[in-house]
Order: sequence, then structure tokens, then C-alpha cells
Amino acid sequence: MILNTGQRTDIPAFYTPWFMNRIREGFVMVRNPFDPCQVTRYALDPDVVDVIGFCTKNPGPMLGHLSEIEEYGQYWSVTITPYGRDIEPNVPDKGQVIRAFQELSDQVGAHRTAWRYDPILIWGRYTAEYHMEAFERMARALKGYTRVCVISFIDLYEKVKRNFPEVRAVKREERLYLGERMAEIGRACGMTVKACAEGNELERFGVDCSGCMTVAEYERALGCRLDVPSRKPARGACACYLSGDIGAYDSCGHLCRYCYANSDQERVKRNMRAHDPASPFLIGGPMPGDRVSQARQESWKNTQTMLTL
Repeated sequence: MILNTGQRTDIPAFYTPWFMNRIREGFVMVRNPFDPCQVTRYALDPDVVDVIGFCTKNPGPMLGHLSEIEEYGQYWSVTITPYGRDIEPNVPDKGQVIRAFQELSDQVGAHRTAWRYDPILIWGRYTAEYHMEAFERMARALKGYTRVCVISFIDLYEKVKRNFPEVRAVKREERLYLGERMAEIGRACGMTVKACAEGNELERFGVDCSGCMTVAEYERALGCRLDVPSRKPARGACACYLSGDIGAYDSCGHLCRYCYANSDQERVKRNMRAHDPASPFLIGGPMPGDRVSQARQESWKNTQTMLTL
């Protein structure tokens, strides 16, 4: 199976000690965000967890622990954007994150790392020209450390509109201009630029519109085929293969204004105070009325079909 860690929060950035405790104890308990008393227990065992998908804005806290999870397949999606603290108040200095990305790539391999330049928004000083200068500078710094750059334009979810009411959708002509130029820069830096949930409008420029955290990306990270069960996309235009996610909403301390996973800063602060690194739950612990079920887990690796990296 594929285990995801980053659709609801940023575990490497804020919860590495907890995650490593879960790896050592061999299981994790996850609450259903829509029915908190419904709890799923996942075994953390490389015999049934083929690959762990990490999504983070700061892989630094995990760098000293990678040897402990080398038995698991890994695929890392690291977001590095050009925004300041007016939009990303608690994200570390971008130069620091770039250096952490480089070290991560040196340890796990460029085929297991992807750079996300996402979401792209046009607001105030963050003009299209600003994005182009920043993107090229970052792409040059990450040249050789990844083969993939994922881009997407801001989606105006209800949580986003509530937390960032000034932001607007990116216009079509801006999307086309940025997509074309970013594809050119990516090719010059040895990267395939992929669009996340943006349809096919950038395909004419050589942008890969097939999705970002897809089965094919996980297969390249593992070096073998995966015989995965069919699954409906998480949202209409999304081609990501999202399996068991062990995170929790309203628990990411970056507090980015465009975030779809945080609904309220005070709730985030309360949840982070309730975090116990020794608990099997990311937030809090067992509660009366919990209904616990064991996840159905099995390896999907097809070891008869190996891939050339």
C-alpha cells in the first residue's frame, strides 16, 4: 500500500519525533476527519507499506532519521515558493529549505524527490515577473537534485477565501505565460514541469498534465511496478493516487494564508498544544466511544516487473 503523510498537515516539519516513534512502535492510529470516533489503525511495516509519500515545506527535521526508514520506499514532494511572511508566516528561510532539499536528494536520490512551486498566486508584489525571476533562481539551485517540478495555480476553496479574502484567481493569460516560461526553464535545468489539477491547457508548452503524486511517480521511486486497486480521484481534476493519510486537519503550524487544510488559527494552536509525541494519535489520544478498525493492508509491488531509473 501507499501511506501518505502530507495531505492534511506537514508531519516532517512539525511532528518528526512523533512519526519516528510511530515507526519504532510499528503502528499509527488515525481519526476520520468527518467522524472523529471512527479510528483506523495502520501497521507501519515495510512488508505491507510499499512507499511513504511525504509532502512538506521543510524536510530538515527528518534528515537525521532517513536511515531508520530506508526499508520503506519513499517519495518526497517538497514545496518551495517565493513568498514572504506576509503569506507564509512560519515557513523557514527559503535558502535553508533549498539546502535541506539538496541534502535530502543526496540521501534518497533525485528520482525520489519532487519540487513543488505551488500555489502560484498573483497579489501585490507577487507579480508574474516576480514569479519568473524567483522560479528561475530556485530551478538553478535545484538543478541535478530533482527531475520533477510541480506547479499549480491557487484554488479558491472556502477555507482559502476565508483566510485570504484579498486573493484572486490567476487569469488565463497569466497561467499560459507562466506555464510556457516555467516549462522552458525546467527543461534547461533537467526537470519535467508537471501541472497539478490544471487540466490540459499547458500541455502545448510541454508541461506534463498527467498529475503529480501518481502511481507512475511512486513506481519510479521504487523501481518496480505497483498493482494498485482502482480508486476515485480525491477531486475532479486531481490524478494523485491518495491512499491512507495519517495526518490531521487544523494542525499545520506554517499557517500559510492560502492553506486548504487549516480552517482557523486558534484551532490549529489548540491542536498543536494537544499533540503528544508518545501518543499513537497525531492529536490527543484515545477517547470514549472510539470505534477502532484495522486497515486492510497488503503489498502492491510487482517484483516481476522492475523499472530502469
